[in-house]
Amino acid sequence: MKIALMARNATLYSHKRLVEAAEQRGHEIHVIDTLRVYINVASHRPALHYKGEKLLGFDAVIPRIGASVTFFGTAVLRQFEVMGVYPLNESVAITRSRDKLRSLQLLAGKGIGLPVTVFAHSTSQADDILSTLGGAPVVIKLLEGTQGIGVVLGETPGAAKSMIQAFGGLKANILVQEFIKEAGGQDIRCLVIGDRVVASMMRSGAEDDFRSNLHRGGKAQSIKITPEERSTAVRAAHIMGLNVCGVDMLRSNHGPVVMEVNSSPGLEGVEKATGIDVAGKIIDFMEKNARPNKTKTRGRG
Repeated sequence: MKIALMARNATLYSHKRLVEAAEQRGHEIHVIDTLRVYINVASHRPALHYKGEKLLGFDAVIPRIGASVTFFGTAVLRQFEVMGVYPLNESVAITRSRDKLRSLQLLAGKGIGLPVTVFAHSTSQADDILSTLGGAPVVIKLLEGTQGIGVVLGETPGAAKSMIQAFGGLKANILVQEFIKEAGGQDIRCLVIGDRVVASMMRSGAEDDFRSNLHRGGKAQSIKITPEERSTAVRAAHIMGLNVCGVDMLRSNHGPVVMEVNSSPGLEGVEKATGIDVAGKIIDFMEKNARPNKTKTRGRG
């Protein structure tokens, strides 16, 4: 196959591993800087241009679109879809998963376990928000935050109320969620490919940090998940419409609760923690599934 890898930084571990895995299997793979692509929107023959040339002859595209360039990145991916190129993850599914509120609404509607969550913009009713959640401690998140940035813990009613009002002063949309104390500052990342969880790890936050993001200094180790956790991860991926994703969940007293579904999960942490060749499994999945025009939405929606 001739594969396009949409990525801003070709030197990242995840991107180097995907290139390595594809080349080991005899495929031709090109890393394309997403923001340097341009589209002839009005053309009757859909095309993408890159470095002065048309991007032609690709069989599949692996979108590794950073959160900060979601709008432009998914526009480029839609054009690949219109051209009949098979996407590992579709543009509509990526956009859906990047909208934290929308993704939680979809998951809740299908019965996936979630922490009790309040969405707010006007924070003048901070007391009522806390009451709805059963009081402090609560986790307060900026709707647009990533990798643990814009996530704070309100440990007492007074502190939580002050933080909610502070975010309100920024005119920001926020999510306020119950704090799952029994998780002990740990979460589970399940790497889903197709209908299977191919690897899973337990992430623990750095000392004095309730966030378990590896970017924030957290640590990871391989873990055996329960059948319920496995089923929850696969169902969450299917609800989002993602073929490949990382599903982050906590172990609560009432079962697994999903925190986020990540459409471009990093591979370094999970591969090093588990020893599993996740990049290879992604390319294997594409070999079995990539077909011209095999896209549910064909760039629509």
